Amino acid sequence: MRVRDFYAGRSAIYADHGIVASASPRATLAGLDMLRSGGNAIDAALTTIAMLCVIEQGSTGIGGDCFVLYSPKAGKPIGLNGSGRAPKAATPEWYAAKGIKKIEMQTPHAVTVPGAIDAWCRLHADHGTRPLEEIFAPAIEAAEQGFRLTPRIGTEWKKLTAKLSVDPDTRRIYVPNGAVPAIGDTHRLPELGATLRKISKQGRDGFYKGDVAKDIVDKLRSVGGLHTMEDFEASKPDYVTPISTKYRGHDVYEIPPNGQGITALIMMNVLQGYDYGSDKYSQADRLHLLSEAAKHAYRLRNKHVADMAFADVPVDRMLSTQEAESIRAQIDMAKAGAVTRDDFIQHKDTTYLCVVDKDRNAVSLINSLYSHYGSGITAPKSGVILQNRGEGFVLREGHPNCIAPGKRPMHTIIPAMMAKDGKTVMPFGVMGGDFQPIGHTTVVTGMLDFGMDPQDAIAQPRAFPYEGKVQLEPAIPESVAEDLRKRGHKVERTDSPPGGGQAIWIDHDRGVLIGGSEPRKDGCAFGY
Repeated sequence: MRVRDFYAGRSAIYADHGIVASASPRATLAGLDMLRSGGNAIDAALTTIAMLCVIEQGSTGIGGDCFVLYSPKAGKPIGLNGSGRAPKAATPEWYAAKGIKKIEMQTPHAVTVPGAIDAWCRLHADHGTRPLEEIFAPAIEAAEQGFRLTPRIGTEWKKLTAKLSVDPDTRRIYVPNGAVPAIGDTHRLPELGATLRKISKQGRDGFYKGDVAKDIVDKLRSVGGLHTMEDFEASKPDYVTPISTKYRGHDVYEIPPNGQGITALIMMNVLQGYDYGSDKYSQADRLHLLSEAAKHAYRLRNKHVADMAFADVPVDRMLSTQEAESIRAQIDMAKAGAVTRDDFIQHKDTTYLCVVDKDRNAVSLINSLYSHYGSGITAPKSGVILQNRGEGFVLREGHPNCIAPGKRPMHTIIPAMMAKDGKTVMPFGVMGGDFQPIGHTTVVTGMLDFGMDPQDAIAQPRAFPYEGKVQLEPAIPESVAEDLRKRGHKVERTDSPPGGGQAIWIDHDRGVLIGGSEPRKDGCAFGY
């Protein structure tokens, strides 16, 4: 790995025994404390995500969903799909009869049954070593005793004041006395703390049965939702076989559809056919190739990716050599290709973390409400703010991703894992809704084509080609932007950083762990 520029950025974290990387220093520290006290990577990951679901409520929460890749002792990864399902009464005919043509964010129809707690409890039962009461204790303390708003969280919270003021229960909790807390202020979430305490004692039944489930169902039905207690009781996560592709001699693993991880793998398959890190390509050339690969990969995503229990998703064909060759044959280095209309809207709000412990168990975990603060609907007694993953459905009958009873929507959150010669070498992920496949591709190419360490691969200037536009961060020179414009790209400058990421490299030969964390957010990687 090349040496970083010491005039800018931050160094990667080097450690012998374990590393936790997350979007919050307090969450990372809680996870590291769990590792140092003897917990394993699963225990630490659950400690970290529980804390994030308290202190980073805008991006994540127990009212959201979760996907996980877990590699026991750096072996082959196991996938867990913890995404929630539509209510049993949610049929396209029902929406058509009501004149609803699109599922809107701040409506109960955008709320699928949250899958996160189910996934956490499944992971804990199968792979954890410490009791849930110990794992949840730091998060419960933060909720009940309070936490201070860090800069990125506080900034986003203030931007969303109007959204948080619509639902009366959300307004009471998140806009107390008519104003959101300021950066550095302390905020408490006692209702959420009590709910976490109940789950820590009762497990998944503390969320999907009894008072908490009733509180959520009653709230959703009071605003027009179709949810029932039976929908909550029927919730369950599923172990899945990860899908993968090979890039520069490394295997890159993703969760299969209904997640969009296949989009990143398609992009890597396309770029595999170019000497992407060669000096013969300029920065503009590489961004052009990234943009063109993304157009085709996202087109395939939008056409096919859906819940595979309801739709025939041609995974093998989408990941085939022939598909990649066909895409490359359509790429003109001098000219931007045409754009097809996207069925899905853009969201950027998620949290991602990764953990590696002393035994080299590796966890790649992502948890999300979808939009910032999800649907903006909060259950009053439990303090659970609810996701808007139902927006990922379409209401056009015949489309693979059309809503149906008990169906999961197309999902944007995607954890990833990289392996070489049968050993896991890096859990990684990049937050940011539709940006995530591009983020994954950027991190992988940064490390394998340009020799970056995890920190530099995450921190490098980003481009976000999506829906006919190429958004560039300020650090990308104007000369590059102008070059892209001459090729026919519609170039914009980002008004806020796209996404955020974490990664931990496992150097098996030297016995060292190397961690990186997103500089665009508040978080960090810690190791020991």
